[in-house]
Amino acid sequence: MSHETPATDRPLTTALAEAAGMAGHAPSVHNTQPWRWKVLPDALELRVVQDRRLSAMDPEGRLLAISCGAALHHARVALAAEGWTALVERMPDPARPDLLARLTNFTHTGADPNAMHLVQCMQVRHTDRRPVSDEPIPDTALDEIDRAANREGVNLQILDDTQKIQLASAAQQAAAVEAGNPELLQELAYWTSRAGTGTGLPPEVLPEQAPQTTVPGRDFGRPGTLPVGPGHDRAAAYAILWGAEDEPDSWLRAGEGLSAAWLTATRLGVSLLPLSGVVEVDGTRQAIRHILSDLGFPYLSMRLGLADPTHAGPPHTPRLDVAQVVDTSAVRDERP
Repeated sequence: MSHETPATDRPLTTALAEAAGMAGHAPSVHNTQPWRWKVLPDALELRVVQDRRLSAMDPEGRLLAISCGAALHHARVALAAEGWTALVERMPDPARPDLLARLTNFTHTGADPNAMHLVQCMQVRHTDRRPVSDEPIPDTALDEIDRAANREGVNLQILDDTQKIQLASAAQQAAAVEAGNPELLQELAYWTSRAGTGTGLPPEVLPEQAPQTTVPGRDFGRPGTLPVGPGHDRAAAYAILWGAEDEPDSWLRAGEGLSAAWLTATRLGVSLLPLSGVVEVDGTRQAIRHILSDLGFPYLSMRLGLADPTHAGPPHTPRLDVAQVVDTSAVRDERP
């Protein structure tokens, strides 16, 4: 099989390296960016970086895998925008659990215009923890976001008013449990004091005071510098991302579903805020399962709303340099 791109004569390895670099825009818990890519002559491998694991908050690695799944979806979309489709092997080697995915069997089918649009969304997507506007999201937009997640093999349940109250109660309970965990608080302090490192959450993306919200957001233990304003989020929708399994490969797919939903939301002008606290504590994760009528396992809850038009978007969180997350040593000698 030829590795040349018919349209541009660019080698496949160039497209792989660029897609891995674009995947750096993906969201990750506390902006840990816990992934590393290896570009091979005919494959792209995704590995987890255990050093950026949140051992106190995420001991099982559920949010770690979700973060890496978001990066995997970003890379797949970036490749599709360049016209490449691939076979994706998830957790391909039981002997190497850190190898999360391998993309192989590349074929060039022509650039996908929808993927090209989503690549643009990757570069503008951000996390906004402030209240949203008083205008509700059109049902058509919620349906489209739901379908995007479904195509990645995960479900998105939009909560009714009673379920919202249950989610708010679970979030308050989870916050109280976590506030009593010194190791977790120390971990949070570490990832909110990483200025200049390319990772973590700088003060300018954290609210200067707790926003008025139906479901409480995370208390980061220190005020940020992001002005909040007087709004509430009564018009916001809340949802649970869930699936039938609770295993590492399903967490990876959950991240792919989160990325698909978030990029689609961005394209539609909808603000998406992940709320992971309720799945970090065993008791509240079970409570969320009950909201799902015990049909499956919750991976993440989230708030969806239309951003307040009077607010400029918050700044983007910093990113690691591409050279720190993409290993091209195996193809460095290749020439276009």
